[in-house]
Amino acid sequence: MVSRQPSSKSPPSNAYADLGKPLSGWRLRLYTVIFEADTVAGRRFDQWLIVMIVLSVAVVMADSVATLRHSFGSAFNAMEWLFTAVFTLEYIARLLCVRHPARYATSFFGVIDLLALLPTYLALFFPELSALIDVRVLRLLRVFRIFKLTAYVLEYQGLAMALAASRRKIMVFLLGVAMVVVILGTVMYVVEGPDNGFTSIPTSVYWAITTVTTVGFGDITPKTDLGRMIASFMMLLGWGTLAVPTGIVTAEMAAHRGMRAPKPTTRTCHECLSEGHLSNARYCFDCGAPLTSYAHQEEPSERAER
Repeated sequence: MVSRQPSSKSPPSNAYADLGKPLSGWRLRLYTVIFEADTVAGRRFDQWLIVMIVLSVAVVMADSVATLRHSFGSAFNAMEWLFTAVFTLEYIARLLCVRHPARYATSFFGVIDLLALLPTYLALFFPELSALIDVRVLRLLRVFRIFKLTAYVLEYQGLAMALAASRRKIMVFLLGVAMVVVILGTVMYVVEGPDNGFTSIPTSVYWAITTVTTVGFGDITPKTDLGRMIASFMMLLGWGTLAVPTGIVTAEMAAHRGMRAPKPTTRTCHECLSEGHLSNARYCFDCGAPLTSYAHQEEPSERAER
């Protein structure tokens, strides 16, 4: 009698017993509000946080204008500390509600959150840094707050998935473009020569890149008829070159949208903190840890649409 091998699709019940008990109590409620935007409270939290991020970046931009800084410098400073306090509380809350604070702190968005806070505190506690570096450089790091928006907009996740799915095609395309600019740049070096500004093959390849990408700085231009003909061909080639990666990503986005699958959510794994799990998912698609049950709370406007 042949014994059946256990299926590899469903993890055993005790596979993650050593990870400890799942979040519960106030930590679970706080986790749901902060990390999952499919509930009413989670959406409102994200909406207010987006407003705070946009306003804080606007203040940094306005503070860089000399006339505005001279007139409203104290107001900008007070608003900056207000935003810093809010983002500090948010960062602490995120560390408190996750099971692995160090894992979140070293993640992409954890580093972005930290970069949004450090400049203000560094300028306060280490004023002697101004003797070594320009403090304005630290202040410019505050614009990293704008990257926090990607964590709260679902469309960013769709774009990231489309880019990830088309990365091989794009890499092959870029390699093909690199071969074209190296070949044509070498040809232009032979045709034009150092007398017309094409002093070396790397310089000629630089010219080929600016021409294919339709940038055309104009610092190097062909002088011979044959060189101008090659340049014209490269300009026309550049139009089609720019459209190819756009078409690849657009096709992947359309394919992803047309898939007959449950709608992605902002459900976050308690273990690895990966987002975007489907509403019917039982296990994390990255680490395989079991997910908590999904309970989507609809707003009155959503129920009215149904």
